[in-house]
Amino acid sequence: MAGADGHPGGAAASDGGAGDRGVAAVSFDLFGTLVGVDRPDDPAAAVAAALAERGVAVPDDWAAAYAEPQFEYAPGVERPLHHHVAAALASRADRPARAFVDDAVAAVRAAFDRPVRTRPGAVAAVAALAERGPVGVCSNCSVPGLVARSLDRSALDRAAFDAVTTSVGCGRRKPARGAFADVAAGLGVPVDRLVHVGDDPATDGGVERYGGRFVAVDDVPLADLPAHAEARWG
Repeated sequence: MAGADGHPGGAAASDGGAGDRGVAAVSFDLFGTLVGVDRPDDPAAAVAAALAERGVAVPDDWAAAYAEPQFEYAPGVERPLHHHVAAALASRADRPARAFVDDAVAAVRAAFDRPVRTRPGAVAAVAALAERGPVGVCSNCSVPGLVARSLDRSALDRAAFDAVTTSVGCGRRKPARGAFADVAAGLGVPVDRLVHVGDDPATDGGVERYGGRFVAVDDVPLADLPAHAEARWG
């Protein structure tokens, strides 16, 4: 997993040249872009501790069980992390995975639901872009409900977003087309008229494969994004 969501786990892109046109909506990555969240140093251990607090017997080789693929998914497919955790527990027990689901849901939530820091310039950038057109969130996250809770705990106004797409909600993980297509549909635009703002060229930059534009926050800080949009998008 390469983010704050517990998912077991290139060169910077740009949004085109000066005077570029055709932008109809903007989506933002969440973790690492609009907010900061400290993920557990050891996700398997964090989940194990949360399970133990609920009275679940954690296998002695839990680290190995957690690291093992429990399902085979096509590339880009996302499924809830608690499914993986329940299956990992079942792989070392004489009970089916469904017997562990409720505990897995609670343990995953406890392990990854961390304090949220709103990144400098995020509130103003979202507000300024919302005045230009629809804005949304498109986040890779395998923990159901974590994106909504993180937004609620941030200084951001959820009402400012016209659409919120999560990989666990739409079933596709960036850079898969399905993730960008889902947020674009929620914003009422085709993918090739979407600008996606994020911190990871490998995932967020995938929008360019489908004709959209990518703005890397390492290249254009959030505080500079409104002026950048005015200069580049008209």
